[in-house]
Amino acid sequence: MAFLCQRDSYAREFTTTVVSCQPAELQTDGSNGKKEVLSGFHVVLEDTLLFPEGGGQPDDHGTINDISVLRVTRRGAQADHFTRTPLAPGSQVQVQVDWERRFDHMQQHSGQHLITAVADNMFGLKTTSWELGRLRSVIELDSPSVTAKQVAAIEQSVNEKIRDRLPVSVQELSLDDPEVEKVRGRGLPDDHAGPIRVVTIEGIDSNMCCGTHVNNLSDLQVIKILGTEKGKKNKTNLVFLAGNRVLKWMERSHGTEKALTTLLKCGAEDHVEAVKKLQNSSKLLQKNNLNLLRDLAVHIAHGLRNSPDWGGVVVLHRKEGDSEFMNIIANEIGSEETLLFLTVGDERGAGLFLLAGPAEAVETLGPRVAEVLEGKGAGKKGRFQGKATKMSRRTEVQALLQDYVSTQSAEE
Repeated sequence: MAFLCQRDSYAREFTTTVVSCQPAELQTDGSNGKKEVLSGFHVVLEDTLLFPEGGGQPDDHGTINDISVLRVTRRGAQADHFTRTPLAPGSQVQVQVDWERRFDHMQQHSGQHLITAVADNMFGLKTTSWELGRLRSVIELDSPSVTAKQVAAIEQSVNEKIRDRLPVSVQELSLDDPEVEKVRGRGLPDDHAGPIRVVTIEGIDSNMCCGTHVNNLSDLQVIKILGTEKGKKNKTNLVFLAGNRVLKWMERSHGTEKALTTLLKCGAEDHVEAVKKLQNSSKLLQKNNLNLLRDLAVHIAHGLRNSPDWGGVVVLHRKEGDSEFMNIIANEIGSEETLLFLTVGDERGAGLFLLAGPAEAVETLGPRVAEVLEGKGAGKKGRFQGKATKMSRRTEVQALLQDYVSTQSAEE
């Protein structure tokens, strides 16, 4: 027997009886990105209004007696509702569904059926899987490529059928019913129990499905295909939005357009050209800045080389610069007798470092410098460079290098 959510996808609340309540755990994504295990209960009801995840569709959200249901999963012919609070078996309870989430899933799932059928009927593009995502949905097509013309034709056709207000119906067939052979589907789960549920879009498609659906294509409102992406081997992913998601997407896009109009001080039709001009200006400024930085690096190198303090250990830090800046200085100096310790970045935070000098000394000291600065690096041929997280420990590195030089001088 199908659940109430499958028999009547438009139902928003109903009363039923608790069958069982057993201790359970739920693994969730914590606020810090790590997995978190919650202790709670699996509640089984005589019937349920909350759809358990399956068939590419996420589960419903809702409440039982105002207690939040955090997950609904199918187990054979029954649904497990995970709650943090126990419910007494035999008690009558009021179940309510998060209607905004439910209707959104109905629109996306019925939209997928429609796109899948039209893509197959028009171009022989078979659907191999699909995903109902939080912001967008993806249909995997069994083709290495789908042209822009095909995408446009599919989008036009599905929206025409929405305007035709075609009815969508659900029927249940027994496994041995000969009609099953005429129904599109990708097989049944191993633990499937009971009759086969078939969702039919009048004159377009019949498909085995356990999900919640609209009862008329007009409830889809509109479908927007955002484009295609490269999928798995010889597959193409078709990305789409249906119903209210299209309206939200348009609202976000319009908000972005208004913000760009203010920032770029031109109309929406000139945004692309304005951004191109800014990119070109930015590239020119970067090129000029790089040339100036190189000239500065050469100037600094000559200054260090001619300094009365030259020799032993030479240290330099600049807030501005990059790896190329430091390497230009090292190249210009070109000394194999002096240890040159260069750093760029935040004086007390993260940055880049370079140690140059005698190959044997650099090979020995490089990993120790990285360790002191709590960073990582690599080197060869008298150079060791990398990233550091604790630039505030530069003085410790300087002391380490000077101790090494002093020890070497004493041994000589």
